[in-house]
Amino acid sequence: CPSGPALLFVKTSQGKEEGRRFYACSACRDRKDCNFFQWEDDKVSETRLAAREEYNRSHQPFFTHRQNAERYKNFVLLPLSKRRFCQECQQLLLPAEWEKHSDHQCLCDISTAQLKSPSRILYPLENKKTNAQYLFADRSCQFLLDLIIDLGFRRVLSVGTPRLHEIIQSKASQEEDFRVRSLLLDIDFRYSQFYAEDEFCHYNMFNHYFFGGEAARETCRKFLYQDNGERVIMVTDPPFGGLVEALASSFKKLMAMWKETEEGGHNSQEMPTFWIFPYFFESRILEFFPSFSMMDYQVDYDNHALYKHGKTGRRQSPVRIFTNLTPSTIVLPVEEGYRFCTICQRYVSSGNKHCEICNSCTSKDGRQWKHCVLCKKCVKPSWFHCNNCNCCALQNHTCEKTDAGCFVCGKAGHKRSTCPSLSHA
Repeated sequence: CPSGPALLFVKTSQGKEEGRRFYACSACRDRKDCNFFQWEDDKVSETRLAAREEYNRSHQPFFTHRQNAERYKNFVLLPLSKRRFCQECQQLLLPAEWEKHSDHQCLCDISTAQLKSPSRILYPLENKKTNAQYLFADRSCQFLLDLIIDLGFRRVLSVGTPRLHEIIQSKASQEEDFRVRSLLLDIDFRYSQFYAEDEFCHYNMFNHYFFGGEAARETCRKFLYQDNGERVIMVTDPPFGGLVEALASSFKKLMAMWKETEEGGHNSQEMPTFWIFPYFFESRILEFFPSFSMMDYQVDYDNHALYKHGKTGRRQSPVRIFTNLTPSTIVLPVEEGYRFCTICQRYVSSGNKHCEICNSCTSKDGRQWKHCVLCKKCVKPSWFHCNNCNCCALQNHTCEKTDAGCFVCGKAGHKRSTCPSLSHA
């Protein structure tokens, strides 16, 4: 489909063991955004195949990345008064194209500073079921960059982190002694208007697909190959509605690409990684990357109403950094209330108190959690032990009927949300 190779899913029916397998778009969860659907055992006719190829061609960008790079060179040569950006088409305009966009809303006098911060010119794509392009707030972006520098990394593979990429690019062009470099991999092709072919690759992180083919893949490989693959870190901020399994598969392929950088050099290692994701996905991430651990740092976003730092209780940002680096090396800002736990050997939020029974700082959401002797673990402060359910839950919850099975497979012992038969890639 237009997003590259489809993923294989399984459709399960209540009470049935076997499900029917089908292919669907890797990036769009809503059929309205991409209507690609094919049963695995379907025989596709030549006519249908030709129609699909034609449809995919018609949904490709108007300009290639190379053409956009040439257009950018011409654009920066223009005087300020002739630099325009069409907000409706989300495109930099050369003077010869003004007439075609005469009835469109345009930004005029585009400065060099604006060109170096494209995420502030482009409209964020906010379809929760497709792209969900939430952008780091300046606080989080600067913290991540400072941390990367302090840890000694010199190259950043920015997978779906356009704002981190642009702050690195901007500093590199302004400060002679700034040594960090970045390569942006992103599904948003609009960024190709602002970055050269060795700075940006059109990439789908749900199926590890480089839209630019072998040339783009080689660009990524070369970036990872520099200095024999040393001092490079992958920072990724995927859409939170995305399938963890599909994302993990792509990240493992990027790590495998890095492993090839030096024969035998990285065999027992994983590429250093910061995966930015909500804390309630912790068990899913650890399922695929057991070496990862979750940091307490709250990542916040400019254009998200809820994911803001400094709010209290349930209104705090749930987004955290998962990493395979040693937790004690991730220094969190003391001025924001983070402290070092000498027992856990990691920085934790001020409300995250060490539980002597669990022998761990157990809070996930920034509040102080309490230990439940019956559950044998720490739980949220608003939860209470329910004897009917034999676990902790909110006080006004509806008790689970012991004789009721899972809605998906009909079996007892788990809820629908954790059903192993639930549609998976």
